[in-house]
Amino acid sequence: MEYVYAALILNETDEEVNEENITAVLEAAGVDVEESRVKALVAALEDVDIEEAIETAAAAPAPAAGGAAAGEVETADDDDEADAAEEAAEEDDDDEDEEADGEGLGALFG
Repeated sequence: MEYVYAALILNETDEEVNEENITAVLEAAGVDVEESRVKALVAALEDVDIEEAIETAAAAPAPAAGGAAAGEVETADDDDEADAAEEAAEEDDDDEDEEADGEGLGALFG
């Protein structure tokens, strides 16, 4: 998600959304940058008017649980790979959170 935020920051400050700038924003935020995810994001945003996408998203009703947002379309195999990498990272984070939670429960129940 931080990759998308970096693109939004660049868009908001009228900077070009490119690999170099996204990498710079992420590094400034202390993120370990994955070059493949940066490339996938830049490729996915190549023909996207970010301002229009924001306006469309703001005007769209909230999607039902588990459903895709109105107008959401997979654009390329690179997006799928980036999504898979992001999901794997989230799962790793979840595993770490569960381990930390388990330690707390062990203390409660002896």
